[in-house]
Amino acid sequence: MIIKKLVLHNFRVFHGTHEIHLDPQGTSQNRKPVILIGGLNGAGKTSILTAIRYALHGRLAFEGIHQTRDYIAHISALINHGADETSRPTEAAVELTFTYNKDGEESEFTVVRSWHRETVDNLVLQQNGIPLKELNYEQCQGFLNELVPPGVADLFFFDGEKISALAEDASGQLLKTAVKRLLGLDVIERLATDLTIYLKRQNSLHLESTEQVRLSEIEAESDRLRLSVEQFRFAADLVKNRVDFISDDIRKLEGTLAAQGGAFALSKNQEQLVIEELLKEKAVIERNIRSECEGSLVYCLAPKTLGSLLKHLDGESESKRAKNFSEQLELFLGAFKERLKSAPQPTQNAVEEMMQLELKSYFSSKPSTEILLDISDRETGVISHAINYEAKQSFKRFNLAKTRLAEIERALEDAARNIERAPDDQQLLESFSKIRELDKKRINANDEHENLLRNIKLTISKQLDCERKIRKIHDSVRSNHGLTTAISNAAMTVSMLNDYAKALTAARVKKLEKNFSDAYSRLARKDDLKITARINPETFDVELIDQQQNTLNRKALSAGEKQIYAVAVLDALAKTSGRHLPVIIDTPLGRLDSIHRQNLVENYFPFASHQVILLSTDTEIGEAYFSEYLSPYISHSYEIEFDSNKLSTRILPGYFWSYDGGAR
Repeated sequence: MIIKKLVLHNFRVFHGTHEIHLDPQGTSQNRKPVILIGGLNGAGKTSILTAIRYALHGRLAFEGIHQTRDYIAHISALINHGADETSRPTEAAVELTFTYNKDGEESEFTVVRSWHRETVDNLVLQQNGIPLKELNYEQCQGFLNELVPPGVADLFFFDGEKISALAEDASGQLLKTAVKRLLGLDVIERLATDLTIYLKRQNSLHLESTEQVRLSEIEAESDRLRLSVEQFRFAADLVKNRVDFISDDIRKLEGTLAAQGGAFALSKNQEQLVIEELLKEKAVIERNIRSECEGSLVYCLAPKTLGSLLKHLDGESESKRAKNFSEQLELFLGAFKERLKSAPQPTQNAVEEMMQLELKSYFSSKPSTEILLDISDRETGVISHAINYEAKQSFKRFNLAKTRLAEIERALEDAARNIERAPDDQQLLESFSKIRELDKKRINANDEHENLLRNIKLTISKQLDCERKIRKIHDSVRSNHGLTTAISNAAMTVSMLNDYAKALTAARVKKLEKNFSDAYSRLARKDDLKITARINPETFDVELIDQQQNTLNRKALSAGEKQIYAVAVLDALAKTSGRHLPVIIDTPLGRLDSIHRQNLVENYFPFASHQVILLSTDTEIGEAYFSEYLSPYISHSYEIEFDSNKLSTRILPGYFWSYDGGAR
């Protein structure tokens, strides 16, 4: 396959009609497979790759698009927006011309895919300039899918920055699909399936009339069930779409409701309940505060005065104790003096003088507080306990109550503001009613969708049961009547095809492993890991083996190593398959260091395929890479420039600078 020409009409950044010739020039002795297209970021390089893939694969060119409305929206967005709204294009088209060897003869095919805004695309396929009118849209697309299967296209038309995903494909599914299609294993599977159908048909000829009738009835029931499954699935998709539409309507109404203050309206009753609870708590707290004020809290209001009072009461207690002691002492001294009279006079004088001095000294150290209140020690203790303990505890309780009261006041103010913000219930009644009605419809639609899914599951189970019965009847025929030569040969062929597929897979996997090791060693840096590949022929999972025979984790590779690994896989697949498909690479060197870049430019791009289309910036394939390595292999080149005023890209011959043979 060789891509000869791409025509873009109002496609993305390309306003108007632009024609790009991609057919490699040169002779068999002087092969020049590379077509180099340069452009700065945003100029439209990726648009060219997207246009080629879209022309070949239609909706399958885009990931995650399953419904027609999403496909229409996506391709409508591909139409050039234009700088002038009054003359903005409403239609676009892509045209791809390529050669392909069909039925042993090389033919030129042209794919024209055109569409208008908000409509599906129209597909026309021409062979050697003659439209293939006998093919409808689906048949044309089927032919293109057989020519370049979408899964295979990912390995030949790719973004250099995204192919590292191939290195992280732990399931091996991507590589498995590519290997099967590229090596023709899918053809073997189809042939085995066709032979199995043939065996069933031949077996039915040996059935008795009653068994044939029964087999026909079971097959008819199986077909009916298969049709029912499709109908149920179609109905389920419609219901799911209805659920999505209803959900969108509900979200829009909820947005309108929120804009009108619906959030406050929804919480209005709750806020009122909160206010009632807060008011009850407030009344209790205020009652507690009044109780504290009537109790010991008052002692906290004049701490200095009450401190002086306690000090005075202590002084009074000391004074009263000293007075009582003095009165008792006077009685004691009177009695002592009477007993002392029997002693000599000098002794009496000395003792009496000493006692007077000691008493004077003792009483001088005692307080002489004036007795004003004259209360008992028990009453003094009660007052002291009230001031020093009960008042402090009361103040703590008062302070907590005061803090909580302030919080309640703020909460009441917030709740009151929220209630004031809430619109009148009558204003929102219509929106609430619509939302409730839509919600009921959504619940009913969800129930209907679940019922349809259950019906699908039940119908599939019944269909499988029919298939088992059909298989049992055929097995019974083979055991009762033996096998004819044709049936025997067909049965042996099915078994042989399975064995052949396994043997071919094992042989091709070995070749793929060798081609990968050769490609990786050619593209990697000298200081990179020296690795080989081991591919499981059943799962197609790739294990990387280092020189010490240790298995490496692909996810541990650097970004550059992953890209080199992925490119080596692609190169190995192409060489193993023997198929001649063009290679198109967008951003070919974006994540590589200088050594990896040089290896790709020198050892991969010139030999990747018979046609290599590179979409590069000036910083990827610069002047040094261009002149030293690529120029002998470049057929021709283009530069695409984006005009920000016109919001359009134009295509110029040549690259970013003048060179011999360029048209700049």
